[in-house]
Amino acid sequence: MSDHRSRTTGASGVLAALTAVLLSASATAAAPETQLAAWTPKELRFTYQGFTTRYSCDGLRDKVRSALLELGARKDLTVQETACSARSGGPERFPGVIIRMQVLTPLSANAAAPDAAAVAAHWKALDLRLDRDAVSDSGNCELLEQIKQSILPLFSTRNIEYNSTCVPHQLSAGGTRLRVDVLVSDAPDQKPAAAAH
Repeated sequence: MSDHRSRTTGASGVLAALTAVLLSASATAAAPETQLAAWTPKELRFTYQGFTTRYSCDGLRDKVRSALLELGARKDLTVQETACSARSGGPERFPGVIIRMQVLTPLSANAAAPDAAAVAAHWKALDLRLDRDAVSDSGNCELLEQIKQSILPLFSTRNIEYNSTCVPHQLSAGGTRLRVDVLVSDAPDQKPAAAAH
């Protein structure tokens, strides 16, 4: 009987050790890899042209600002409306915004950041949605497509997956999806250090 108990205890010990190794390996794999980066200024004049959904100038401004922050822009960005002609914040045919922001650009291991301090950053998987409600988000397919074409190239990205079944004048829930890895700061709320001159 003691022989059976020692085999059980031995098997339990091996199983416990194996579980500890697997948990340790998965915790190591889940930890994001640090990437040194520098904040880089970017500017864009963006005009939305869509058939399915029209936005007011402030509505477009708010959606674009929210998307920029999700993509990793620094919080001190400015998004200013342009070409607004509708009264009382009504929908515009071609609303536009001027974007001024700072985005992270990866630094090579050997490069120093001229005029800027290096920032600890990591890659983050993002499924960009402009509305949390699937029905509301279905009307944003043209805007999401234009963000992918005009705004996304301003950011450091990798592993871009874009699918669209967007049809003008039709809403299609889940019809457009943009998944991407974006470079984001490890300390997004930290104020940037002043550049040394």
